[in-house]
Amino acid sequence: MKKIAFALLAVTIVACTPKVNDLATSKPIDASIDLVNVTNDMVHVTINPGRFTTESINFYIPKTVPGTYSNNNYGQFLENVTAYDYDNNPMEISSVDTNTWKIANATNFDRIEYDVNDSFDTEAEVEEAVFSPAGTNIEANKNFFLNLHMFVGYFDNLKEHSYLLHFTHPTGFEASTSLNKVMLNDGKADTDTFMANRYFEVTDNPIMYSKPDSESFSVNDIEVTLSVYSPNKVYSALSIKDEMEKMMKAQKTFLGDINSTKKYHILLFLGAMGEGDPTGFGALEHHTSTTVVLPETMPKDALVETMTDVVSHEFFHIVTPLTVHSEEIQYFDYNDPKMSEHLWMYEGVTEYFANLFQINQGLIDEQAFYDRIATKIQNSKRYNDSLSFTKMSKNVLVEPYKDDYANVYEKGALIGMCIDLIIREQSNGEKGILWLMKELSKEYGEDKPFKDNELFDKIVSLTYPEVGSFLNTYVVGDTPINYEDFFGKVGLSFESEMVETGFFLNGQIPFIDVKPSNNEIFVRNVDLNSSMKEIGLQADDVIKSVNGKDFTVEAIREIIMGSMSWQADSEVILVINRDGKELTLKGKAGTPRIENKKLTKKSSTTPAQDTLRKAWLKS
Repeated sequence: MKKIAFALLAVTIVACTPKVNDLATSKPIDASIDLVNVTNDMVHVTINPGRFTTESINFYIPKTVPGTYSNNNYGQFLENVTAYDYDNNPMEISSVDTNTWKIANATNFDRIEYDVNDSFDTEAEVEEAVFSPAGTNIEANKNFFLNLHMFVGYFDNLKEHSYLLHFTHPTGFEASTSLNKVMLNDGKADTDTFMANRYFEVTDNPIMYSKPDSESFSVNDIEVTLSVYSPNKVYSALSIKDEMEKMMKAQKTFLGDINSTKKYHILLFLGAMGEGDPTGFGALEHHTSTTVVLPETMPKDALVETMTDVVSHEFFHIVTPLTVHSEEIQYFDYNDPKMSEHLWMYEGVTEYFANLFQINQGLIDEQAFYDRIATKIQNSKRYNDSLSFTKMSKNVLVEPYKDDYANVYEKGALIGMCIDLIIREQSNGEKGILWLMKELSKEYGEDKPFKDNELFDKIVSLTYPEVGSFLNTYVVGDTPINYEDFFGKVGLSFESEMVETGFFLNGQIPFIDVKPSNNEIFVRNVDLNSSMKEIGLQADDVIKSVNGKDFTVEAIREIIMGSMSWQADSEVILVINRDGKELTLKGKAGTPRIENKKLTKKSSTTPAQDTLRKAWLKS
């Protein structure tokens, strides 16, 4: 984290004495965030919880938040944490850990103040950066991309109390958020106040302040607002409104009568790819909004395709976990989280829907859908395919399980697909996994969680014994899935073909990786391309230099980009370390190729396969 010298802002506070009706247990918690007096990309925050009757109290900033599945210790971004008494004097306050502060003599405690750093600035400097859509951007008089779990904390036993959130903002700036705005009698110009009914609503409602660039449209009875910050004005909300409206209307048609919100906000931050800009591209779901971070340099076709994939994924989260979820999520502990077993559903089924609806609604053709499924199978093999998915989910915050987390978007989606095909087959095409999720939504709901260990029994009672056998064998158990058994039901099979790749990259998938311990670059244990095999590279070889240039983390981008211009007869000289011995490998770059298994419709299928395939894709 970048160390920044910072002088405390001068703040004039009128001293006050506690009143008999200002108990913390009976009044909203007041949180004030100053977006005007910004220094060194830090903003000042004041939290006034009301009067306590206990001798000590703890104040917390979350260690983790729902949807991120990682411990990010957001308290690391706070500086100058100070407690004040009712006479405006600093009080004793001690740091218990990165995310917790203990306030002694709490009966005299009036408020806590601190400064919050910009997380985008630190992404290139820390080993485990905050995922950009869960982070924050602070650019004075330009943009404030605010995930409020980084700014507003909670006190012991007060997570269920309401909050009043006051934002003082630059003139001309407007807020984009799903928070409910309230009007106060003493409302000041350039100050907005929002109400959150409990702390979860604070963390569940991001907000973006900037010069207004928003477009709204209706999707049935849902009012959708798209807000865009593009620093170089490459894109505007209007420039992608039509594509987003088409996509979200297709989603709503696919979902049918599932609906848990009347409004939805899309907050899109486009990074300029300069120093201090975000690099963790993607999106993060909330009940009534999603935050999206992407590079501003993307061509429009690529931007629209990516937005379709990531925004649809986040919007489908209104089904699970936002409607169908376990007690671990309903009663989420921000600083001592207990994780659920069911990431296969929360992320996997959601990702499956984000792809299935596109073929179902005619946004992509059948082969494009099959290609996506085949890619997920290929990507899933990068992870431990013999690992219980429920065990991984339950332990996703710790090693070695957290290294397999990203497989929820690959194998997790494939698990959803297999369950879908089983239900389709057993119901003669009439039902599928979307039907199952609707039934679970009726059984549970936003405020009625299920017990983690009871979900599978409930699913089997709603569906078929075959679904239970699959869950026990492939989700609870550690048996790899034979996908060809499932594709055979709908007349699909794999055909082998040789496709061209780069020397170091197969599309976005690298043949190399970096050792975290010493930054050495090594060959991954995957099927290597023909040129790597021809030149003599093997799995786990450490590449020391390429054509005389040291192959370091600092040089990796330059060397990989340079390799893309190699001709077939280009000479390649690699110095490697294999089992402690230094070797020099020489050869021609050639035309790198790798065997690809293409999923496609069989040349000859049965009527039963055709009927089931149509029900799967188009029902």
